[in-house]
Amino acid sequence: MRIILLRHGQSLGNVDELAYCRIPDHALPLTPRGEREAAETGPRIKELLDGAPVAVYVSPYVRTRATLRGLALGDQAERVTAEPRLREQDWGNLQDPVQQEVLKHQRHAFGHFFFRLPNGESGADVDDRLAAFLVDLETRMARPDHPDTALIVSHGLTIRLLCRRLFGWSVELFESLSNLETCEHRVLTHDGTAWRLDRPFAQWRDSPDGETQM
Repeated sequence: MRIILLRHGQSLGNVDELAYCRIPDHALPLTPRGEREAAETGPRIKELLDGAPVAVYVSPYVRTRATLRGLALGDQAERVTAEPRLREQDWGNLQDPVQQEVLKHQRHAFGHFFFRLPNGESGADVDDRLAAFLVDLETRMARPDHPDTALIVSHGLTIRLLCRRLFGWSVELFESLSNLETCEHRVLTHDGTAWRLDRPFAQWRDSPDGETQM
């Protein structure tokens, strides 16, 4: 079994933080660069698939669904499931820029995993919903009619937390990792005993508890 994790292409929110004040997070579109990134990433994903079918699980946000369309997988995407549990961490509804700046500083000081955003989620909340998703995914992938490969198109923090849950990484290690770049991917392969990561995430510091990714 294999899981390909892909972050969406560059979105309007990645280049204009004030966009969150006028457009709901779930509705933020890709930028022209993000559309190009998705189109350029398509051949890489197809090379990984090597002609085999893939089951796709995609966050229902506009930017993730647009990224999936840009990959142009065609008939190789044997089934496509819009999965709300793969959405970005919820920061609330339309965001006030002054309040959000204050919250970002508080979140950084408190820790990204446990800090709960007012009217939104903590990283731990996202972790909980991803745990339920992974149980469902492993059950589905064990069925004989499910493709051997699943492609997950999601968001930076969500992808890090999915790996934290899958590999049992500590909270300290999770908080030391950087998000994937837009349209960057990782491949997880199950060797019959455990999941393996093809290459580590970038780290902005060593984990305080000494834990490593591999």
